[in-house]
Amino acid sequence: MQFVYNPKGIGDVLIITLDQKETKVDHETIGDVTRLTDEDGQVVGYNLFHASNYVSIDTNGPLSVDEGLVNQVQKAFKQNGVHDELTIDLTPKFVVGYVKEKAPHEDATKLNVCQVDVGDESLQIVCGAPNVDEGQKVVVAKVGAMMPDGMHIKPSSLRGVESTGMICSAKELNLPNASEKKGILVLDDSYRVGEQFDFKA
Repeated sequence: MQFVYNPKGIGDVLIITLDQKETKVDHETIGDVTRLTDEDGQVVGYNLFHASNYVSIDTNGPLSVDEGLVNQVQKAFKQNGVHDELTIDLTPKFVVGYVKEKAPHEDATKLNVCQVDVGDESLQIVCGAPNVDEGQKVVVAKVGAMMPDGMHIKPSSLRGVESTGMICSAKELNLPNASEKKGILVLDDSYRVGEQFDFKA
């Protein structure tokens, strides 16, 4: 799930992506709301045009989604005669993690299997970054996260090893002045394990 607002790039449109589909997507426009559905009729997203008339947004790019924003969008739907219920998982999807363990992947020399504490649980994440190591605080994209480039984080298996999430680089997070070098973003000790990662900070 991802909410994106980029008025300079695409105009006054709030793009709501609920699921990423590689198949054909159909659309239906009702007032200022366009509903996007897949071939099975499942809703995969919405576009809210003239978004500034309906929601208060003070940033560009991916937005931090909270109950207030969801309520504003839901109100905009009703004003346009769209009666869909916008059910959003508001638990943070980008969080600070702590790499507790790192072990080499038994079937891939450039991959490591990491056990990462994200506060309320421990995740096994397969990571190919050359600089990942035990004892680091890192940014974790949990299952359900939508990366800035549109990639949807799902449970996966890499060379036979289960991976639930992704340890992110600054470039993958689309942070300003991100290094072009390969490697994850390592956070300093001021970050608290399990807290939501603040893209603005």
